Amino acid sequence: MLSREGGFRLKEASVPEPTIDTGNTAWLLISSAIVLLMTPGLALFYGGLNRSKGVLNMIMMSFSAMGLISVLWFFYGFSLAFGSDVGHVIGNIGDYLGTKTFLGAGDLWGASDENPSGTGIPLYVFMAFQMMFAIITVALISGAISDRAKFGGWLVFAGAWATLVYFPVAHWVWGGGFIFDLGALDFAGGTAVHINAGAAALALAIVLGKRAGWPREAMKPHNVPFVALGAGLLWFGWFGFNAGSELTADAVTGLAFINTQLATAAAVLGWLIVEKIRDGKPTLVGASSGAIAGLVAITPACAFVAPWAATLLGLVAGLVCALAISLKYKLGIDDSLDVVGVHFVGGWIGCLWIGLFGTSDVNALVSNEGLFYGGGVTQLGIQALSALIVTVYSFVVAFILGFVINKTIGFRLSKEEEVDGIDLAEHAESAYDLSPSGGSGSGGAFAMAGIKPGVTPPAEDAPVTEKVSG
Repeated sequence: MLSREGGFRLKEASVPEPTIDTGNTAWLLISSAIVLLMTPGLALFYGGLNRSKGVLNMIMMSFSAMGLISVLWFFYGFSLAFGSDVGHVIGNIGDYLGTKTFLGAGDLWGASDENPSGTGIPLYVFMAFQMMFAIITVALISGAISDRAKFGGWLVFAGAWATLVYFPVAHWVWGGGFIFDLGALDFAGGTAVHINAGAAALALAIVLGKRAGWPREAMKPHNVPFVALGAGLLWFGWFGFNAGSELTADAVTGLAFINTQLATAAAVLGWLIVEKIRDGKPTLVGASSGAIAGLVAITPACAFVAPWAATLLGLVAGLVCALAISLKYKLGIDDSLDVVGVHFVGGWIGCLWIGLFGTSDVNALVSNEGLFYGGGVTQLGIQALSALIVTVYSFVVAFILGFVINKTIGFRLSKEEEVDGIDLAEHAESAYDLSPSGGSGSGGAFAMAGIKPGVTPPAEDAPVTEKVSG
């Protein structure tokens, strides 16, 4: 523009004001809520797979994770995971400490001097979204140690493992740590969530040992409808888990969404094929487990592979995980609810799948094309290395924590309490009230049916003798 002195001067560039993107914010709030619903879904899934005398303890493990990890995440976990990088290992604990408040106009996730609005999402919304990931990662571990872990020992382990393992690993993978710097890709948690939890589950199963009577006694799921309901809730919530991880509502969000559905559907079929060939009959437990295997496998790859490759991934995950769960009998490791066979194995498959089928055709974040897209083994090697690092670190720390807790405050339940039932021993309650409805000696269900205990009811065609009063 022309100045008063007659010369020209450039118009000063104005810095845009920080602005909340209401669409992105609404999407992430919804995603956060449905990801939280996954943990009660997991509780039902695990609870149904468990025996009736331990179902409440199984559900309590998940619900206690919702309580404990939420508080730890708010006060320091989010800072350790997503604070400014310190030595490529951990986030600065002072950045988002729980004693601070972030409600200013500029407190938007990803905001910078060049882009004051960042993603347009308030910091607390992103914090809440990632909180749900931390919760369910810890809860996943519990399935490997059902029926035999003291509740107090579990709480100490959950808090310590989250602090020493999950928070740092989340930083390594997503927060700018060394695994991120390697170029490893993990869209929604194949390494940070599933491989991480699976390795810890394996360590605890070894430390605590086998359940009394395993594998001699059949320990079948006590409530198959619970299993299916839990799997359905997990399937529903996983759309927030995967598609929500894009943060914004765009084409990649749609890709992650459709890939999640296709992989899960194919995994159900893959698991049922194995059951039909191996056992002669497909089962609802198998279909439910296959769905979880597919969800796990597609988690790291959902935004990096084409839909056809996601479908193939689900089929492979269903087949392989269905076979992998039998390895615990050969190895003599009592992974009660197959956390290792589904989450650890499925996480590895999904992680490596990026190195095989990842392509920049669907996401520009893929800098090295997958092997089958002509990119060689570079990305495959990076993926394998990242998964191996997380596996070793999580296993070692979980093993040490489990061992120390067991030798100090105690982690393993006594055999007598285990046989009697962990629900009664640890929580003084039972899932199913089987006592007589009318008090002791009333005959319970027999009395309600009009039958005296020990008395054989008359045949249906026997003549009825009517009692005459007086």
